[in-house]
Amino acid sequence: MSACADTAAGATPADARRVVRLVHADAPLPADCGAAALGSKAWNLARMAALGLPVPPAFVIGTGWCAEPGALDEAAWRPALVELERLSGLRLGDARHPLLLSVRSGAPVSMPGMMETLLDIGLTETTLSGLLRVSGHPRLAWDAYRRLIAGYGEVVAGIDARHFDADLEAECDACDACDERMLDFAALRALAARHLDTYRREAGEAFPQDAHEQLRQAIAAVFASWHADKARTYRTMHGLAEDMGTAVTVQRMVFGNAGGLSGAGVGFTRDPSSGEPQPWVDFLFNAQGEDVVSGRRSAYGHDELAAVGPAVWQALLDATARLERAFGDMQDFEFTVQQGVLHLLQTRAGKRTPRAAARIALDLLDEGVIDAETARARTATLDARALAEHRIANADGVALVPLGHAASAASGVACGEIVFDEARARARRAAGAKLILVRQDAETRDLAALELAEGLLTRRGARTSHAAVVARQLGKVCLVGCEALRLDEAERTLAIGGHILREGDLLTLDGNEGAIHAGAAAFVEFVPQDLLVRLDALHGRGLAALRS
Repeated sequence: MSACADTAAGATPADARRVVRLVHADAPLPADCGAAALGSKAWNLARMAALGLPVPPAFVIGTGWCAEPGALDEAAWRPALVELERLSGLRLGDARHPLLLSVRSGAPVSMPGMMETLLDIGLTETTLSGLLRVSGHPRLAWDAYRRLIAGYGEVVAGIDARHFDADLEAECDACDACDERMLDFAALRALAARHLDTYRREAGEAFPQDAHEQLRQAIAAVFASWHADKARTYRTMHGLAEDMGTAVTVQRMVFGNAGGLSGAGVGFTRDPSSGEPQPWVDFLFNAQGEDVVSGRRSAYGHDELAAVGPAVWQALLDATARLERAFGDMQDFEFTVQQGVLHLLQTRAGKRTPRAAARIALDLLDEGVIDAETARARTATLDARALAEHRIANADGVALVPLGHAASAASGVACGEIVFDEARARARRAAGAKLILVRQDAETRDLAALELAEGLLTRRGARTSHAAVVARQLGKVCLVGCEALRLDEAERTLAIGGHILREGDLLTLDGNEGAIHAGAAAFVEFVPQDLLVRLDALHGRGLAALRS
C-alpha cells in the first residue's frame, strides 16, 4: 500500500496514485493521500469515518490504476479484502457467513452518475443460503440476488437493461403487482430465475457463480466506466482532465431492502433550488440506493420516514448538520437505513442553482460556518442576471390550468418543442428551435440530449437522481416522476391529462409549481431583491453594479 502526495486532481503522477487504503471507524485519516489519489467519494468517506459517523467499512483502489487497470494485480488489494473480512466477521464466498460488497466509482471531482456502481457482489447459489441463514429474511436474499444478476449483466456483460426490465414487468404482471416492492420472496425467486435465463441468452454464458470472480470483474468494469461516452461528454462539458481517472471503492453492503424500518435515501442539507435552510430528501422504504439515484424509480420526500422512524430521522439530521460544519458547505449525501440503523454512504458538495448558491453562502456566513472571504469567493460571479428567476404569467389574471404535475428537481420556466431523443434534439436545435426533452426515466445516458434542451420531463425518477442533479447543475428546468405521463416512442406521442401531444408540439414546464402546460406559456422575470441587498453588503457594491 504505497504512499502518495495530495496535490491538485490529476496533477499527481499516476504511479504515486496507485494506492490501496482502508476506510473504517478505527482507521486514521490518511495523511499521505487525498482526493487526487482516493477520489472524492472515498476521501470523504474517510473524513466521515474520522468524524465518528456511521460509515460501513471499505477499501479504496486509487485513481492511479485507472489509466492501466491491466497492471492491477489482485495481490495489490487482497490484503485489504482480508482486513475487511476481519472487520466484518464475514468472508467473501463463504457458504455460511458471506460478505457482500458494493463496488463504486469515484473521481477526484464529482461526476454524478457518469460512472458505474455494482451492488450485492459476492452473492451466488452457494452464498445465497448463507445470507438466508444470517439474515433470516428470504425476501431480502432473493431481492438482492435478482438485483445482482441484472446489475452485473448490464454493467459487466453489457446486456441492455431493457431485457431485465421486461423480466420484471412480466413477473409483476403475473403477480398483479404494480412494482417490485410488492413481490414476495417466491416471486423474487422466480424473477431471479428469469434473469438467469436472460443473462445466459444475451451473454452467451451462465451468470458467474464464483464470488471472487464477480469482484475482480466488477472492479475492472468500474474502472472501464471512466471511458464511457457519457463520462467523456461530461468531462468535455466541464473541462475536466482525462488523466485524473477514477478510484474504485469496495465497501461492505448494508441493506435498505431488509424490510421493517429499512430503506434508501439521497438528500441535500439545504434546498438546492432555492437555498432555503431545510433538508431536501428523497427516500424509499425497502429499497437499495440505486433505486433512488438511477432515475428508473420514483421516490418521495422524507415525511414518511420522519413519521415512521423519528429517531432515525433525527439521527440523520444530526449527522448531516455535522457534515455541513465539517465540510463547510451544503452537502449532497446518500444513506441507507437497515432495520432502524442509519448508515452514511457518501457526501459531497451539492450541485445548486445560482440563486441557491447565493443564499447558501450568505446563510453559512451568518451561521459562522464559513468566513467572509470564502463567501465572497463563492458569490463573485453572481449578479442580477444570474439570480433572475422566471415565473408563469397568468393571462388577464386568470390562472392557467396545467395538464398535470410532477416533482420539481430544478425551478424556473422552460418552453420548447417536445423531443424524445438526441438525434431529434440535434436536428431541431440546429434549426434554431428550443426544446423540451421528454423521457421515460431520468437517466444520465441522456446527458448529450439534455445539454441541448431547455428542460427535462420524465415519467419516473426522483428529484435527487443523478440526471436531475446534472440538470440542475446545467441550469435546466427539470420535472420528474410524472405518473400521469404516458409515452409512445413508436408513434412519437405523449399523453397526459387526457391530452395527446406529438413530437414537435410546444410544451411548457413550470419548475416553480411542478406544473406541465400545453403550448408556450408567457412568463415574467423576477429578481430576488433580498439576495441583491445581502450580496451588496458582502461585496461592498451598489445595486446598480449588481444589476449591470
